[in-house]
Parts: sequence; C-alpha cells; structure tokens
Amino acid sequence: MRKPNSMKGLEDLGRVRLSENFFFRDFLFSEIAVSYGISNVPDDPDLAIEAGRRLCEELLEPLQATFGRLHLRSGYRSAAVNEFGNRRGLNCSTNAASAADHIWDMRDADGCMGATACIVVPWLIDHCHEEGDWRKMAWWIHDHLPYASLCFFPKLWAFNIQWHERPVRRITSYAQPRGVLTKPGMANHAGDHSLHYHGLPPPAAVDS
Repeated sequence: MRKPNSMKGLEDLGRVRLSENFFFRDFLFSEIAVSYGISNVPDDPDLAIEAGRRLCEELLEPLQATFGRLHLRSGYRSAAVNEFGNRRGLNCSTNAASAADHIWDMRDADGCMGATACIVVPWLIDHCHEEGDWRKMAWWIHDHLPYASLCFFPKLWAFNIQWHERPVRRITSYAQPRGVLTKPGMANHAGDHSLHYHGLPPPAAVDS
C-alpha cells in the first residue's frame, strides 16, 4: 500500500482490519497531530500494518477477550508527529528510541519491527482500588502474553504495551511504586506469579 496522499487513501488505510476487533483507524488519533496540524500518516503503511497486526492479534485481542473492551489512549505516531512531540517536550522519546515502538513504520537500529499502544483497562480500575494494584495486571500479562515491554502511568493506570520481534520483557512504572518491576536478570522474572494477581480472571479464548 502506498502512503495515503488523499482523503480516499486515508479512508482505505483506516479500514484495514488489523484483527477481529481492531482497525487501523482506531490507532491514528493523536492529540499532538490535531493540536498542531501535523499529519499522522505512515510513510510505510505495509510495515505499520504488519506490526499493528501483531500487536492487536497477540496482545490486545487476548486482553479484550478476558477483561472486556479496552480504551485506546494512543497508538501509531508518524515520525513527524513524534519528532515534534520530542522537540516540544510533549512526552515523546526521540525517533530513534520510538522506532518499532510508537512509530510502527520505522524499524529500530537492529532492523526489527514493533508496535506500541497506550491503553486503559476499565475492568482494572473498576475492580482494583489499592495503590500498586496496577502490578496485578502487569504480572498477569507477564505470565500469559508475549509482550515486549510494559510501562504503567498514574492516571487510570494507563500503560504502554509493546509487541516487538525481539521482546525484552521489561516492566516499568511511573505509578506508585515507581521503577522497574521486573526485567531479565532480576530474581522475580521467571516462574509463576499467580499469587500476585489473585482474583483476576484466567485468559479467555480468542477466536482465530
């Protein structure tokens, strides 16, 4: 698919179905793009679609099947939007750091593809109310899904969830308690963590 350069092309991109419940249009909205009039359209739609499909099929669909509808806070960022956000201090990393992350259509320095979305799980905020309860979701994902990285935030316990060809499997948080929850080499990284997410439902089957 060519980079959309017309309304019709953008409509066609938005109608691309990434998985059973998600379409590319779900991930195109950007407050930065809207506020500053910057195009949030991939330069390489085919790469963005492939990375987005893996994110949706392997991570978002299993989460939604188990916990109900997800709220998508942000998803795809064009290189232009991300670079502007980084330069203006709008919570965007550099383009090099965001490649194969929020910039779905840019491979990282190792030539790998990846994709990230920032999501809120309403089930979690409705059923878990104690400080630090975001860790229940973090450990549930760690034990059940092939994520690459997770990063949790204080507001609504929103979190970035990344799919990547070479998953690091690292969990960090800006919500309390802040810091690194787990990463390879830490004593808590391997094994079963079900005691940490007691009361969360088991993974639901996902239609293929």
